[in-house]
Amino acid sequence: MKQTLSRQRVRPLKKIVSFLLFAATFAACHKQSGTQPNQPASSYPSDVIDKWMTLEVRIYKNATGIANGAFARPFVYSGISAYEATDPGASSWKSKYNGLTSLTSADKTSKYYWPASVNAAIAEFNKTFFTSTNLNAADLSAIDSLENAIESSFSTQDAAILDRSTAFGKSIADAVYTWSTSDGYAQNNAMPYTLPVGPGIWIPTPTAFAAASGPFWGNNRPIIAGSGDNSQPAPPPAYSEDTASTFYKMVNDVYKASKVLTTDQKNWALFWRDVPGVTTPGHWMSITQQVIRQTKSPLDKAAMAYALMGIHLNDAIISVWNTKYKYVLIRPVSYIRKVMGDTAWLPAIPTPAHPEYASAHAVVSASASEALTSLYGDIGSFTDHTYDYLNFPARTYSTFRDIGVDAGNSRFYGGIHYQPTVNSGIQQGKIVAGNILKSLGLATNK
Repeated sequence: MKQTLSRQRVRPLKKIVSFLLFAATFAACHKQSGTQPNQPASSYPSDVIDKWMTLEVRIYKNATGIANGAFARPFVYSGISAYEATDPGASSWKSKYNGLTSLTSADKTSKYYWPASVNAAIAEFNKTFFTSTNLNAADLSAIDSLENAIESSFSTQDAAILDRSTAFGKSIADAVYTWSTSDGYAQNNAMPYTLPVGPGIWIPTPTAFAAASGPFWGNNRPIIAGSGDNSQPAPPPAYSEDTASTFYKMVNDVYKASKVLTTDQKNWALFWRDVPGVTTPGHWMSITQQVIRQTKSPLDKAAMAYALMGIHLNDAIISVWNTKYKYVLIRPVSYIRKVMGDTAWLPAIPTPAHPEYASAHAVVSASASEALTSLYGDIGSFTDHTYDYLNFPARTYSTFRDIGVDAGNSRFYGGIHYQPTVNSGIQQGKIVAGNILKSLGLATNK
């Protein structure tokens, strides 16, 4: 009896142990399923995007022969390459890109590993777009190094699937790069420009007195057709040197503010100076990267955020450059020195080499903040740490739209824009963003 009872007790115990082992094995397999091929891009973390954004923000600021705002171009084309390399299916914007008709689709009967596709797409675009003529050897090498380092982290994946995924990503990037070469930037950037002359017309500003930057940039092809529709603001106040005029009072507001700047206002202006820094597009890409991290966005959403931000930056810049060279308005420093008689006056930050109206920072930042609002809504408090490496005090915001307004208004305290110029720019950026979001079928009223 004792022996029989003992055996009866052992059998249930073995069953329990077997069941626990099976459950553990099943749980392990289930846990790993998110890293297996042919899972949707939403199943993967955004590590690949994060690593590439870190590198791009760092190395793009070192590139030569590219104006500050023009860095929107490599960012937007790299971002679109990344997004379409996730094979977003019905969420793809293939039918919306202005003039891009050659993007392939993934083979629905085959397996893919989307992190490898994204890595290959971003690497391929950067290696094609940047050469020794515009990027130093160390940064070119860093592109190869990052691509290889990320590839090595995929070593446990099936080789055939990796090859297929890599080839798909490269094909997307190649098509996007070819498309980028026809956006008019190279031709428009090379056109000669004759600066008009007359009262109230922009002239080169101290201390560099550089020639006008990007006078034909507004002719570039936008990423989204119609993104600039109805975005052009009303004319600025009529130029006048009369001390009772609206124009004089507008300039005098800048002048008076420059004499009593607080430490916070100086820090505010410096934080959004961006040059030297990570460039203005780079600053907004840094913000996007921080939002991706804070929200723990998966690969698909991170890629979408990356592409969407690039589109808003690129098309907002085209819109505002149209405005700048339509009105070719004089900058504060020129008016203050010539008309108000303070011949040694300088703003808190250097004046960029392009006309006053409208404020590029205001247009670009308002557009960019609408992009983040559409995609993420309200994520609560957000602190921008972009310039921690320069020991600038970080700036904290309650909403993404607050960031856009903050960036625009910083240019008034920097002494390089009139307040009405900033206000008009913010409205212009919102209109550009609304056009883009409507075209892409994304929310515009969060």
